[in-house]
Amino acid sequence: MDNYVTTIGAVLGGLGLFLLAVNMITDGLKQAAGKSLRSILANWTNTPLKGIASGFFMTAIVQSSSAVTVAAIGFVNAGLISMRQALGIVYGSNIGTAMTAWLVALLGFNLNIPAFALPLVGIGMLIKLIKQEGQAAAFGMALVGFGLFFIGIDVLKTAFEGVIQTFDLTQFNAEGISGVLIYLLLGITLTVLTQSSSASIALTITAGTSGMVGLNAAAAMIIGANVGTTSTAALASIAATSHAKRVALAQVIFNVGTGLVALLILPLMFLVIEGLSRFLGLAALPSVTLALFHTVFNVIGVMMIYPLNNRLANFLERCFISRQQKQSLPKYLDKAIAKTPILAVNAITLELIDVSQRVRQMVTEGLSSRPQTEQDFHAETNNIKRLLAEVSRFIVSLDRHALSEETIKQLATLLRIDQYLLSCTGLSSHLLEYRQLLNLIRDNRIYGDVETFYRTVDLYLQQDFIKSEAAKKHSKTQFSHIHKLHNETKAQLLLAGAQSQLSIEQMLEVIDALENLQKISEQWHKATNNLRRLYTESGTTQQHLGKEAQLQDSKDSDTPPPQNQPLSPHVENL
Repeated sequence: MDNYVTTIGAVLGGLGLFLLAVNMITDGLKQAAGKSLRSILANWTNTPLKGIASGFFMTAIVQSSSAVTVAAIGFVNAGLISMRQALGIVYGSNIGTAMTAWLVALLGFNLNIPAFALPLVGIGMLIKLIKQEGQAAAFGMALVGFGLFFIGIDVLKTAFEGVIQTFDLTQFNAEGISGVLIYLLLGITLTVLTQSSSASIALTITAGTSGMVGLNAAAAMIIGANVGTTSTAALASIAATSHAKRVALAQVIFNVGTGLVALLILPLMFLVIEGLSRFLGLAALPSVTLALFHTVFNVIGVMMIYPLNNRLANFLERCFISRQQKQSLPKYLDKAIAKTPILAVNAITLELIDVSQRVRQMVTEGLSSRPQTEQDFHAETNNIKRLLAEVSRFIVSLDRHALSEETIKQLATLLRIDQYLLSCTGLSSHLLEYRQLLNLIRDNRIYGDVETFYRTVDLYLQQDFIKSEAAKKHSKTQFSHIHKLHNETKAQLLLAGAQSQLSIEQMLEVIDALENLQKISEQWHKATNNLRRLYTESGTTQQHLGKEAQLQDSKDSDTPPPQNQPLSPHVENL
């Protein structure tokens, strides 16, 4: 019984030392070369091959693919690199984890551990004591980690030798598919529990070298460790952006796919590795064979995924689309329509009509006293900005060689409308503040003047001036009235400020609000005028809008502009 307790304690202690060492190496080198890590990930990933090289290089240094992958997710989350750039890092980091296997195989069993590792611990701590902070101190802790890394391997090796003498090892041989699957699950479980594939791989190679498990079982555990390491990135992406979640999903797809292929061709892989070992002149040791296996199956995985990288990226971009992102995606624009200029113009017109309704709703909501959180208002503002950016990109992406002169003019008008609506959206960012300004005015006459201007702008924006040519005159009349009323209200505010009925600061704030609303109505006037012209000129647009819209069009054309109407429900409580 004492032997069992001692052996289990030695295994746990060796594993604990190894995990501590990996964390110290990772944290120390990240702090010592933090800026370099950021520079490499952000600037050396502009092609998939560079991304693979960067992922391999950084994982080989910090001895943690999880740390590099999580760092990549963090950079994607912060917008420093794109999701596509991060894919190369994920692929390269898998190959980089093989460095742990080679350290264990080539150094862990062939060195005088105390003579090699203990000085590293001593030198590292001496540096840490001399330089308690900064990059030097972080490097010292990394040295301590490297020393403990090899000490942990030595403890595990001794512990497994004790296991061999204590237990019957015949039960540990992986026989058939069921045996391989058991060890695959064991490798996954160890990695998920320790949150370190490096620890699982070191444990596996040590167990294989000690004769505790056979080569097939150890290979299955290594594959399991590769699959299990995806749990770290998955956990890191839970509260992250959609792009970061796509990176985590890419790692799951890549690691699981690579593992499945390695399992299916496991006997063939060992034949390849045997020939490769002879070619490279490597010793026929279990540790070397397993390290080479780990390297080869990850390289094969990268070779398989590399030609499919664009397809995988396209698939990932369709995943994790939030409701907010859907609201910023075009409804009518796609690559098929782009091939037919007439349909493209029609689709863009429809898209901008739809956006104009959202802009109108956003402005009237911003002027209202109805409950609306500031977060929701600004979220809608950002959605509209992103959508308008997509529309402008679609317009400029059309092939100019296939377009007639008339179509080019229509596209120029549509681009102009896009900018008018974008200007309206940008100017609307302070509407919630303007709504509060009115409640701060104590003078009833001034309050009434400003309220009238707010109401007039709100009523103007609520009219649909797009669907009929007959509305053109009404739109121009109301816009002229807004311009005149703006000048009159501004003059009244200046007079009130001069007579100390308003503080100068409050007067300037209200005048600024009026100027902003005047500009919004001006940009809206330009946008709707151009949209109406394109709408009435395009029979195709009316067909797409359908009978219901056309019936509404006929109603609007016969409806006179509102005169002296009561305050709309959006601003009645101002």
